[in-house]
Amino acid sequence: MILSNNITRGEDGSLRFAGWSVPELAKQYGTPLYLMDEKRIRHNCRLYTGSFRDCFGENAMPIYAGKAAAFKRIYAIVKEAGMGIDAVSPGEIHTALSAGFPPEKIYFHGDGKTDADISYALDHGVGWFIVDNPDELLALSAIAAARGAVQKVLLRVTPGIDPHTYQSVNTGTVDVKFGVPMETGQALAFVHQALSLPGLDVRGLHCHVGSEVFDETVFEDTVDVMTDFMQQIRERFGFVTQVLNVGGGYGVRYLDTDKRIDIPARIRAVAEHLKERCAAFGLELPFFMMEPGRSIVADAGMTVYTVSSVKRIPGYKYYVVVDGGMTDNPRYPLYHAPYTVLNADRETLFYAVYDLAGRCCESGDIIQPSVKLPDDTARGDHIAVCTTGAYNYSMASNYNRLPRPPIVMLTEENSYVAVRRETLEDLNALDL
Repeated sequence: MILSNNITRGEDGSLRFAGWSVPELAKQYGTPLYLMDEKRIRHNCRLYTGSFRDCFGENAMPIYAGKAAAFKRIYAIVKEAGMGIDAVSPGEIHTALSAGFPPEKIYFHGDGKTDADISYALDHGVGWFIVDNPDELLALSAIAAARGAVQKVLLRVTPGIDPHTYQSVNTGTVDVKFGVPMETGQALAFVHQALSLPGLDVRGLHCHVGSEVFDETVFEDTVDVMTDFMQQIRERFGFVTQVLNVGGGYGVRYLDTDKRIDIPARIRAVAEHLKERCAAFGLELPFFMMEPGRSIVADAGMTVYTVSSVKRIPGYKYYVVVDGGMTDNPRYPLYHAPYTVLNADRETLFYAVYDLAGRCCESGDIIQPSVKLPDDTARGDHIAVCTTGAYNYSMASNYNRLPRPPIVMLTEENSYVAVRRETLEDLNALDL
């Protein structure tokens, strides 16, 4: 398969993922089923940690964006890789801590932190806050100072860069809900205010231009804007930016027509550009961070379904309906996100075009439209959707009171359940 080298076909034409027979895994664990290739996750972590070490020495660290896939096993793997994590809720913090992740390497994000959220993070020794806005800044200062604590923070500013990605994951333009914009002058006032408040140890800056970035110059453009701003705040306030976090992340291949990104080469180009810009301004090279999430886990994932029915409406449309849907993968209804879809049981010379539909009582429950599958696709066949390691399990729901699928991790030696399948009893667990 040209999409990813962890997807192949056996001699009998059946699909294999991470070396394992997909139909056999479906029979063993049931469907719907999330599969995760542990070897690929570790490989993707090493791409970042190795590239950061080669380009920056010890003066950099990649931060895994936990919202892409948050469960205990993934945090244990990221810990072993030597990365930090970002978390956007007490729930993600709790999950990471439950996996033994060191709190000092947790970076707490989010534009809507409540007082309870702030207190929870302080109670549990979270190392860093990414402060999104002046209201949060004042609240964190008051809560930390009342405890006699001093909290390390990065200030999230908005550089005004459009990465030409999905509008729903574009976070870098002036008018998004995240961060404080530079263009209006508010970011300068934000920095000045932060430096005057008690309970805060302001270490540097954070920005994030979006997700699924393929444009080769986006992060270099970001460095240009951010180093200009670093120079401004040094001149205005005497503040030296010790840490620069440029967010994330690089795009992944959902279709075989998508670009391949040489991540080490891209990081090297960004590192060289940052060093040149800092030298030109006489700035101290800051500790550098980036927040890959999708590019760590996306191509390590596959979702497997069983066909429930095939509906053929001659002259109009064909549907393949499966036993999952928008409950385990809402990304097409949300973003019109593309996916590669394969029959896991066989290949054929004769194909038809189908919409892959889910089981929810919702006309918008489409996993992927217009996919080529064998023309004899029938009830009981197994269907695989590729590149589902990011934002599938983490966005799953119990709509229509459907239990969420399990996550089965695959290594070269064995397969094991990392997250068990929800039961009908689980659905009632919170009901009184």
